[in-house]
Amino acid sequence: MDEARFLALALKNPVIVAIIDELDRLALPDAWLVAGCLTQTVWNVLTGRAIDHGVSDYDVFYFDPDTSWAAEDAAIRKLQAQLGHLGARIEIRNQARVHLWYPGKHGLPYPPLTCSCDGIDRFLTRNTQVGVRLAGGRHTVYAPHGFDDIAELIARPNRAANFSAANYAAKAERWKTLWPEMTVIPAE
Repeated sequence: MDEARFLALALKNPVIVAIIDELDRLALPDAWLVAGCLTQTVWNVLTGRAIDHGVSDYDVFYFDPDTSWAAEDAAIRKLQAQLGHLGARIEIRNQARVHLWYPGKHGLPYPPLTCSCDGIDRFLTRNTQVGVRLAGGRHTVYAPHGFDDIAELIARPNRAANFSAANYAAKAERWKTLWPEMTVIPAE
């Protein structure tokens, strides 16, 4: 699968299109729609399932050097106000401040990031290391490992700085239940 095919399939989900369009309008710095919602939409198209089958949320990353909770909360409220009508669970996180709360929540170290793509690079699975945004009126894709694992429904661990074998196993088990044709590469 190449980038054009990935985009064609992912953009069949109207929630994805609405979020990406709104991110462009709001002009949040370094904003991307990321991760599972993109991958899972493609899987659903490829396997003939409902477009939103198994999509639990839509993750938005942005990078603002203002690491205050107040600034992030304002961005969350603004985006949710604009997209509440979609009825989708949208998770918005300023990647500049993840290192402030991640260790306490997950018990793992999380070095500071320099941009949103750094956060994408740390996802548990390589197939979810993907982000889409509008830039200059065109869709831009960040996918450091390409699209093969997405196209082939493969869950493969990404041993980034914050990797957890237990979290990977739980995620892979959930996905295997929803997409039984998936191949899961063990974490060990």
